[in-house]
Amino acid sequence: MLDQTFFIELQNYINDHMEIRFLEEANSSHEIFNRDEIFKRDGILESISPIEIDEFIKEKRQPVLREVLFSFIDRKGATDAEIYKKAQVDRRHFSKIRSNTDYRPGKNTVIALALALELDKKETGKLLSSAGYSLSDSDTSDLVIQFCIEKRIFDIHQVNEALVYFSLKPLGGSMV
Repeated sequence: MLDQTFFIELQNYINDHMEIRFLEEANSSHEIFNRDEIFKRDGILESISPIEIDEFIKEKRQPVLREVLFSFIDRKGATDAEIYKKAQVDRRHFSKIRSNTDYRPGKNTVIALALALELDKKETGKLLSSAGYSLSDSDTSDLVIQFCIEKRIFDIHQVNEALVYFSLKPLGGSMV
């Protein structure tokens, strides 16, 4: 059970990060450009070949979720069963992640797996990014998750308790 001090500290963390985000947005430029107009004006569309795009993709592509997830599991010396049970992910769902390279589970599932693996903020970001997600400083749920990771609170029940305290949707699994 999380105590009142924890929730006060968590509220301050969220307030501080939301304020920083607001100030950054207020200071940034708000000019909006129509991409198609720029491409036509500058002749960009005509100058890009499919080969260049393919080369760019090959050069920039990062490992997919499955590769990143199972490298973390191997590095932690854990079994698949330990991780999916701790993350409260169904065995069949986990099997789908393992067997289908193109499958992308929901963000909450990836977060639950990161918590089960006890990943730090950078590692969690890498895992989320491999699935096409990120943790935002503009989203209260994401800030609660970040706070818990920074405080090394990896128990999904405690993280869900913190989310529910702020009237946010829990990650899944059984509630406290």
